[in-house]
Amino acid sequence: MNEAGTTKMTDEYWEASQTALRERFPEQGDAGMRETIVSAQDVAVQLGGRSIWRGASFTIQAGEFIAILGPNGAGKSTLLRLLLGLLAPGQGSVQVFGQAPRRGNPAIGYVPQRRTLDAELAVRGRDLVALGVDGHRWGVPLPTPAARQKRVLVQEALELVEAGAYADRPIGQLSGGEQQRLLLAQALVGQPRLLLLDEPLASLDLRNQYAIAHLVGQLARARGISVLFVAHDLNPLLSLVDRVLFVARGQVAIGKPAEVITTEFLTRLYQSPVEVVHDSRGRVFVVGLEHED
Repeated sequence: MNEAGTTKMTDEYWEASQTALRERFPEQGDAGMRETIVSAQDVAVQLGGRSIWRGASFTIQAGEFIAILGPNGAGKSTLLRLLLGLLAPGQGSVQVFGQAPRRGNPAIGYVPQRRTLDAELAVRGRDLVALGVDGHRWGVPLPTPAARQKRVLVQEALELVEAGAYADRPIGQLSGGEQQRLLLAQALVGQPRLLLLDEPLASLDLRNQYAIAHLVGQLARARGISVLFVAHDLNPLLSLVDRVLFVARGQVAIGKPAEVITTEFLTRLYQSPVEVVHDSRGRVFVVGLEHED
């Protein structure tokens, strides 16, 4: 089959699967009453002349916890860059809080993919968190009312993530879980309404994965923060998420976990055999999805 025929067949399968999804699981009325935080209409993204995904249309409501899943290379981090105003869509429209995305939006907290920190790095934990308040400014801070307010905000953020006990230690000497709590505090110190997290569970042991995930969930519920949480594994988030946004094969699908994390739906989406397995403990495993070229 030629390329045009393959593309047409893929589009037909995609439209059929989305129609079936809407018919089986219509959107709940109460969700429609909440404020729309993110809106995407027929969005396409290209990088380096390559199409990453296309035809993406979805909305995120105030207070929702959304897990973003998909294989490596599918464009999960690209979606966050789009919302941060670091990347423009090739077509379609994106709005965040009713406006086009812009760099440095104080209403958005962002935790980027974590990198290993040098063990010799002497910056204190609380100083790292303080960068979330005025990290864009240069010079030596002066003892002003604003400086005092900054200290209050930093201390509150540290307490929120339960990191006060090691806030004055060099961050290079902290464990991965402790460092991740400080990065979360940095994202929260500006009191955002939308929190974007790019694989914050990567390189953490299982105990810390669940601890960080549930900490984010608790804070989001308590403060009414909308969360977009990129992850490779749904299981630490399973009890927290409202919906799952799945990025795969140049497409974006969104729905409740029971709607999109199924053998039938993912097989249609991928045009290849995919199996969703549930174990005796209720954990979900997707077999057959590892990487996209």
